[in-house]
Amino acid sequence: TDWVEGGWTPDDTVAFARAIKALGCDFIDVSSGGMDPRQQIRIGPGYHVPFAERVKRESGLPTIAVGLITGARQAEDILTAGQADMIAIGRALMDDPHWAWHAAAELGEDIAYPSQYVRAHPAGWPGAGRRSGA
Repeated sequence: TDWVEGGWTPDDTVAFARAIKALGCDFIDVSSGGMDPRQQIRIGPGYHVPFAERVKRESGLPTIAVGLITGARQAEDILTAGQADMIAIGRALMDDPHWAWHAAAELGEDIAYPSQYVRAHPAGWPGAGRRSGA
């Protein structure tokens, strides 16, 4: 949506998603406008997720959800609820470039670090163990 009267709508996005699916597109990243000064956007955690969910449901095209998805459990809940097929993390990754490693730890997963980064893994910090909150 463009969030303004007469602009692009969620209905337009569903029609677009159906059309690109028919052309062989594999997935769509569902976001919104944000370029018109008249917009009144209510920003909050996951505020674009309902758009991704609708596009997925009505077009059958796999979706990527965006929009203040900042926590590992929040992202996991969106995926397990079937609201989207993938998650794009923006602000949280800019704040923490190791977000994915910290998210995996929060969800109880121990993922392999590239050999170049092994010394950076919290498990290798003498006496420190895992980072709190990670």
